[in-house]
Parts: sequence; structure tokens; C-alpha cells
Amino acid sequence: MSSTAFPSKRVLEAYRIGSLAHPLLDGGGAAVSDTARWNSRGRFVIYAAECYTGALLEKAAQLNSLKIPRTLVYMRIEIPAGATVEEVKLEDLPGWDSENRTASQRYGDAWYDEARSLALLVPSLVAPGLERNILINQRHPEFATVRSSTPESIRCHPRLLV
Repeated sequence: MSSTAFPSKRVLEAYRIGSLAHPLLDGGGAAVSDTARWNSRGRFVIYAAECYTGALLEKAAQLNSLKIPRTLVYMRIEIPAGATVEEVKLEDLPGWDSENRTASQRYGDAWYDEARSLALLVPSLVAPGLERNILINQRHPEFATVRSSTPESIRCHPRLLV
């Protein structure tokens, strides 16, 4: 399946949650991971969610816990209007949500290696068909146009914190 990159008509906003022990606007974690959904080892992909609550749910799923460490921080990421974007919809890629990740990694690796776009919009595994995640190619020529906020302490109901 091939997709076409297009210039975004608007600023895309994304949220990422992580630890201050690692830079949040950095794909180094995905580059050394064998379990990333949309890329295999060696590819610097920044995973973010389109909305803050989506980022919280993605982090909870990653931690395999509904409790979020209060030491985590979040940042808002802006991808400017005009930046190249590609989108994968649920029906575009059978098996994207498979536990073995073969289909999604193959697609994501080709997207990254060919530098088809700065950002890749993908279905969220925590809310398929309702929410999307935004992947950012840190090695893409347009990456310098990405802006981010200063990390802030996460915000959520106190019962969700540990």
C-alpha cells in the first residue's frame, strides 16, 4: 500500500509524555526499541498523540498500568502548516494493530527511510478509529520547523497518579 504525502493546511498539535531523564523531542527511545509499533530499530521516530488525554492513555498502555507516575512531564509539539504529512487510516493497512507489528513496522520503516513526510498520522491503538497518533521523523529535512513547549508536570486526576 502506498500513500501520498501532502502539505498540512493547518498547524498540527501533538502531545508527548515522558521523563525528564530523556529529551522529549527526541526519537532515540524508538531507535533502540525492538517493540515500537511503527518502526524497527535504528529509526529516530518521535511518538506523540493528537490530544493530551490520548497521550495519557498511550502512556498508561505503555506502562501497562492505569496509574501514571507523578514524576512524568508533558510537552506540546507544533508541526507548522505547510509541513508534509502522510496519513494511515484503519482500512488502509490490514494488520497494523497486530501483536507482531510486522505490517505497521514495514510501513513505518518505508515512510521513514524514504523521508516521504515529516509527520505520519496513524490510528491510536488505545482508541482505534476515534483517536490518532502523530509520528515525527526526527531525521527529516523539515524537522527544524517543529516547535515544542517547555516540559511541564503532567496534569490529571489525582487518583490516576502514583
